[in-house]
Amino acid sequence: MSYARDVWRRLEAVHAVTYFSPLVREAATEAGLKGFWMGYFGFRAAPMGPVAPAVVEAVFYNFAPRRVRRALPDAWGFAAPDRLLPARSASAAAALRALTPAADAVAERTVDALAAAVAAGAPEGRPLFAANRDLPLPEDPVERLWQLCTSLREHRGDGHVATLTTAGVGGLEAHVLVAAERGTPPPLLQDSRGWTPDEWEAAASVLRGRGLLADGGELTADGLALRIRIEAETDALAAPPFAALGADGRARLLADLAPLADAVADSGLVPYPNPIGVPKP
Repeated sequence: MSYARDVWRRLEAVHAVTYFSPLVREAATEAGLKGFWMGYFGFRAAPMGPVAPAVVEAVFYNFAPRRVRRALPDAWGFAAPDRLLPARSASAAAALRALTPAADAVAERTVDALAAAVAAGAPEGRPLFAANRDLPLPEDPVERLWQLCTSLREHRGDGHVATLTTAGVGGLEAHVLVAAERGTPPPLLQDSRGWTPDEWEAAASVLRGRGLLADGGELTADGLALRIRIEAETDALAAPPFAALGADGRARLLADLAPLADAVADSGLVPYPNPIGVPKP
């Protein structure tokens, strides 16, 4: 397994509290957002400013447009991005501290390496990474840790979108392929991303026509080869920022993040399987 994939599993676990912790959901409500999905889109898109729904549909890639447009642009009328940004980082840090007393020690050991990796990341073609990278880092060390992990997580996500686009795989089609490969129940991804069963079946029909999906719903050999290539290319695009750390620095970062990532995984806060597609670290 590549280093980029190993470190992603830890970064994703740290970042994921923003979706699954009640403390973060409460913070979104207190900031003025209405309901889970307005909180999701408002918090995650806030680094880009009060962008239009079409921008979020393009950048987030795999949500049904109707789900985005139920939340945006209305969210910006309830809470401007400059109000949401401190609320999301403070609530994420509170969630991490609530899960383990090791959060501050992990932050002390990792923020310098994470900051070096973020500084080494190329922003070209990576809108979510670029927007997160340019945010002022919070003074609180665990907030800083969470924001740096989030920037690197979005760096990988932007590269994944680029890889899918190059392969001619749309956002919904990507879900259908992943579900077929991993045995994920389709309703989990349909419900979380706002797609209907009819839309899912239409995407599956396109994939069958391309020879990527068999009539029984499983991947064909070509479909599996494509999935392997997409993940390998995503890893390759995610790797360059970590080269700045050197081999010893990469190993230390992986080890130092482990207690916090494991605490998130072991807490039961993040379900497995989950809509963000991350396995246990």
